[in-house]
Amino acid sequence: MKKITKSIFICALLLTTSCTDAELEKLQSLGNEHRVQLYSGGKLVKEWCSTGKVSSQVESDGYYFKDKECDCIVLVSGDVVITTLK
Repeated sequence: MKKITKSIFICALLLTTSCTDAELEKLQSLGNEHRVQLYSGGKLVKEWCSTGKVSSQVESDGYYFKDKECDCIVLVSGDVVITTLK
């Protein structure tokens, strides 16, 4: 049922606006797990797996998400790479 609701939402969005492939993929990834990697000096410092959406902080370069391993909220900023896991 969740997939049907998501598909209807995306179709409605397409009818009312024009979206790029990246914007569509971003909408379809809502609720999926994400790999969040933090780099310093070009080296991987820490890596997490989110339980769902990774959100950006308002007026900040940071992101926050719920970590799958510790079941806690993590706030990160800096050189961050976020990858959707399907």
